Amino acid sequence: MFNKDFAVSRPSHLHNNINTTVPCSLRPTTKTKMNLYSSILATYANLLFLLLQCPETLTLAHDRMISPLFPAVIGFGDSILDTGNNNALFSLVKCDFPPYGREFIGGRPSGRFSNGKVPSDLFASKFGVKEVVRAYLGTELSAQDLLTGVSFASGGTGYDSLTVEIASVLSMWDELELFKEYQGKLKAIAGEAKAVEIVSESFYVVTAGSNDVANTYFTARKAQYDVPSYAEFLVQTALHFIKDLHSLGARKIAMAGVPPMGCVPYIRTLYGGFQRECVPLFNHLAETFNSKLSMELLKLNDSLPGSKIVYIDVYTIALDLIEHPSKYGFEESTRGCCGTGNVEVSVLCNSLDLHTCMDDSKYVFWDSVHPTQRAYEIIVNRAVQDYIHLLV
Repeated sequence: MFNKDFAVSRPSHLHNNINTTVPCSLRPTTKTKMNLYSSILATYANLLFLLLQCPETLTLAHDRMISPLFPAVIGFGDSILDTGNNNALFSLVKCDFPPYGREFIGGRPSGRFSNGKVPSDLFASKFGVKEVVRAYLGTELSAQDLLTGVSFASGGTGYDSLTVEIASVLSMWDELELFKEYQGKLKAIAGEAKAVEIVSESFYVVTAGSNDVANTYFTARKAQYDVPSYAEFLVQTALHFIKDLHSLGARKIAMAGVPPMGCVPYIRTLYGGFQRECVPLFNHLAETFNSKLSMELLKLNDSLPGSKIVYIDVYTIALDLIEHPSKYGFEESTRGCCGTGNVEVSVLCNSLDLHTCMDDSKYVFWDSVHPTQRAYEIIVNRAVQDYIHLLV
């Protein structure tokens, strides 16, 4: 019903001067009315049919109409979420050169370990926060960049300190120190109360452990730990990190498991024999870590006040992409697009290699370790579908 408080009344002296009688010749006939109604109904029916044929259009329209699910997206961890922090480090673990980033905005490398966007960007876009998440280091950040979240992730890092030493990158604890510095900047921009609100309501995503599994255990830790004990060591370090992050105000945290590292092209080439098969030992370590981590995070949720901590299973969807690429529209899942696709990653994946593929949309992997943007989109979409209701 029309709200009388907002009704516009006509001055009484005008009512008497207006002839409101419509001549009969101008009145619509019943037939005309029926034709008009039929036309309107047909238009709506056609529009509904088109939307049902293209549901992503309806989803996009809906996403644009609602406010962001979180005020900011903040990333910690390794190259899966690194959007350029390693550009500012003295390390060989870099990708700020072609052909990295050829599908990114402007076709330019940004320090993202892929051909385009990485999960930190894709989560932010999916949640309606922004299209890209900028790196905290090495970039000139605007107030809006800081208010809506940044990435502290550093490619090559892990939970094991030896992994960090090998790669000469930021440790998980270095990233937390940067987060503290970030909070100070946030308070200067938004004020104390608003900054605390942003920190507590933001979406935090953490990915680490892959480099520990792929680069450290079998080369430097195997004599010291068996698989279960090394997995336990990594899990306890991960829990320590989460507790510290919680103590700094984070409450909504998505923690990804380790993907099937035994099936990434680099590991296939080095350890998979002539046929470049998946290597069960690496996958076993990843699965052991994931199993322990998921159980411990359930307990942690009960012990940390106000927390919503979610384990994200990326192992299952990543393995399905690798074992059944055609199911998702891919043609190649055992090699990367860059170079031969067997060993090229970071500085080995460069513009001097003339073997890089022309159509990366056919590939699950961009280089010998990291997925393409299209593969990341599938993984992120599954994560949002399965877990986001536990965080909002």
